Amino acid sequence: MALVCLRLVVRQRFPLHCRCYATTSSAPKRRQTKTDRPVLQYVGQHRKPNDKVFVWGFSFTGALGIPSFVVPDSGRKKPRKYQLTPYRLDIAEKISSAACGYGFTLLASPTSDVIKLWGMGLNTDSQLGYQRTQHDKNKSYEYVLEPAPVTLPLAKPQETRVVQVSCGRAHSLVLTDAEGVFSMGNNAYGQCGRKIVEDELYGGSHTVHNIEGFDSKIIQVACGQDHSLFLSETGMVYACGWGADGQTGLGHYNKSPSPVMVTGDLAGVKVQQVTSYGDCSLAVSADGHLFGWGNSEYLQLASVTESTQISSPRLLPLQGVGRVQQAACGGTQVAVLNDEGEVFVWGFGILGKGPNLSETSTPEKLPQTLFGQSEFNPDVRVTRIRCGLNHFAAITNLGELFVWGKNVRGCLGIGRPDDQYFPWRVTVPGRVVDVACGVDHMVAMAKSLI
Repeated sequence: MALVCLRLVVRQRFPLHCRCYATTSSAPKRRQTKTDRPVLQYVGQHRKPNDKVFVWGFSFTGALGIPSFVVPDSGRKKPRKYQLTPYRLDIAEKISSAACGYGFTLLASPTSDVIKLWGMGLNTDSQLGYQRTQHDKNKSYEYVLEPAPVTLPLAKPQETRVVQVSCGRAHSLVLTDAEGVFSMGNNAYGQCGRKIVEDELYGGSHTVHNIEGFDSKIIQVACGQDHSLFLSETGMVYACGWGADGQTGLGHYNKSPSPVMVTGDLAGVKVQQVTSYGDCSLAVSADGHLFGWGNSEYLQLASVTESTQISSPRLLPLQGVGRVQQAACGGTQVAVLNDEGEVFVWGFGILGKGPNLSETSTPEKLPQTLFGQSEFNPDVRVTRIRCGLNHFAAITNLGELFVWGKNVRGCLGIGRPDDQYFPWRVTVPGRVVDVACGVDHMVAMAKSLI
């Protein structure tokens, strides 16, 4: 009996071993040469990871950017209302920042090309800019079903780059590296940082406003539901927009049509992050403390008040949490990440510790094992947290994405419509770099070798 060795050329991350099979061939033995030996080839030696964008959730607003989901093409028999798993978005440019609004999405690229911003989804308030229709140049699309270029009034379009985007209920903020912050969309409460015009029509508007009035360069922006937050490189926080819940943090409950510096307990504090999505606002200081203001109906700020509202920032005394690195704030729930890679949650909703915990005023730690830590992977830790209106997302140092919360219209991407009471890993074909959460859809940016 002779052994015949199969020659394998394997193009995957880990090489397969050469397998030998027994035969009854009586062929004479011959001397093995170099060409008879198995060839093992690794992927990744000279190949760079590919940047990819994945989308999932509710498709009928166009926020996923897949036209055939809404209007079936010749190869699809019926519309796909819900995309329950990550679906790759076909976009040529590298996307470095994404934001999910209420039924719309913005994608930004660090490219030096003239076009560096794309929008898709609802555009009823021109939150995606003016999207001229094909048949009538004087009309703008109210729904954009695939990524469409968003024009910015840049003085030096080929020298200026988009750094970050953020989306609220019906307005958008675009941060650039050299020309400041631009706003688009609904300005009924001053959330776009410009004068409120009575009975202004936002549909079909050409207005893209360059916001001014900051002490120094802005390095981060965050949209709440109908208000906006800005963080300067000196660590100062500014706010404008709707203030009925105190979410602007300006010491009153009125509208603010232009950015004003936020003080209160933040006076003299250097801030490294601001966050909001509903009507509660949070700020993380450079020395690891958390500050909050705005809505507290769901115990978001219960550590400092029994009231349902706070109009000025307060330092939140979080016991046992440690040094805070990041915060995420949704409609009713809060999460923070400390410098040990541990996640703490509180507020109201599905918080991630099972169906029996739906409300708490004190931070609850989520076990590290829920994010993949084990005796075989002891070094796994969460490196980034995000929050939608009713759900959370966390990314680990392995590039794995975990989600939990209300699965509104399939926004969790876990392959089923059920709510998720514990962190659950989303199957994304690649190493997840960042993720954006909305009301009923999500966008993930990943690096893949395939």
